[in-house]
Amino acid sequence: MSWSELTRGLRAHPVKPSLSGIARRRSLWARIHLDPWLLGMLLVLMLAGLVVLYSASGQRLPVVTAQAIRFSVALAVMVGLAQLSPTTLLRWTPPVYVAALLMLVAVELIGDMGMGAQRWLEIPGLIRFQPSELMKLAMPMMVAAWLSRQPLPPRWRDLMVCVAIIGLPVVLIAKQPDLGTSLLVTIAGVFVILLAGLSWRFILLCSALVAAALPLLWMNMHDYQRQRVLTFLDPDSDPLGAGWNIIQSTTAIGSGGFWGKGWLQGTQSQLEFLPERHTDFIVAVLGEEFGLVGMLAFLFLYLLIVGRGLWLAGTAQETFGRLLAGSIILTFFIYVFVNVGMVSGILPVVGVPLPLVSYGGTSSVTLMAGFGILMAIHSHRRLLPR
Repeated sequence: MSWSELTRGLRAHPVKPSLSGIARRRSLWARIHLDPWLLGMLLVLMLAGLVVLYSASGQRLPVVTAQAIRFSVALAVMVGLAQLSPTTLLRWTPPVYVAALLMLVAVELIGDMGMGAQRWLEIPGLIRFQPSELMKLAMPMMVAAWLSRQPLPPRWRDLMVCVAIIGLPVVLIAKQPDLGTSLLVTIAGVFVILLAGLSWRFILLCSALVAAALPLLWMNMHDYQRQRVLTFLDPDSDPLGAGWNIIQSTTAIGSGGFWGKGWLQGTQSQLEFLPERHTDFIVAVLGEEFGLVGMLAFLFLYLLIVGRGLWLAGTAQETFGRLLAGSIILTFFIYVFVNVGMVSGILPVVGVPLPLVSYGGTSSVTLMAGFGILMAIHSHRRLLPR
């Protein structure tokens, strides 16, 4: 066969293996309702988190193994929730919200104590968990469900209902006491309201009211919570007491320099000067051992996740999905901002873990459940006619 005959045959019967392969891959991800880019970035973050956790835990392999098992459970929850359509999520939102609210009431009545707080429910022999973590999803879901049935932008009476939906769980969580989680739950609900469309005049009015209410909040805070704020303003006022955590964390981050001291080579963490180094203060371990470069790499990965999440949220076709998806990814960003801010000394310490890096089970499952809902909203879009 001559070259001219071969080329004529190819023109007559063009073969596009690469395009068909791409189509098959896209159809595969569409069938399992997952976003490959977001899933890949989350897996990278989890693996990197396990590496940092091994050092932060004092090189205790059982801690890393336990966290890996929790990540596996969290991934399974994410995949399961991704299969649900937004219509199904909307239908189940009120029962889930009421169940989470009842569990918070149960915490108040029969909850387990730990580290001076009553935040846990325990099913003997099975599981011990924090119902407040479930409310981080249930509450914004309920606010989004309510607003999706109302004309937007929301009217005053609709906003009052939203305030009640947010206020009930926040009060119960604050009584545990758990200031950090109560603030995050509040922020998640506020994001839903903001995404529903509010005038700048209304936002400024609400900001002024919040500022005016700060003295009342101060008077109702526990002594240790007030001490955290005062320590944030002047950590050197009690360097061996309340200021110890923030002084040691900033020392660890600063000593890491540009490149860091090397994995497992941190002095503040390995010599146990740094408290809560495998949970709330794990960023200090990251900064000491991997330096500015390592911290920027983690922050860049977080920004990629947030950017992808915002893009997925922007593709939502229904009001409920758009409001909920936007709230989920923006709240994830607040997690990262608050944790890094409190460990580096620019925010008060409020007990917020670094997402998918700090040791913890319930928070990891909640975060991955949120990403599962985000993928469900994106992957169940209907093809609209042109």
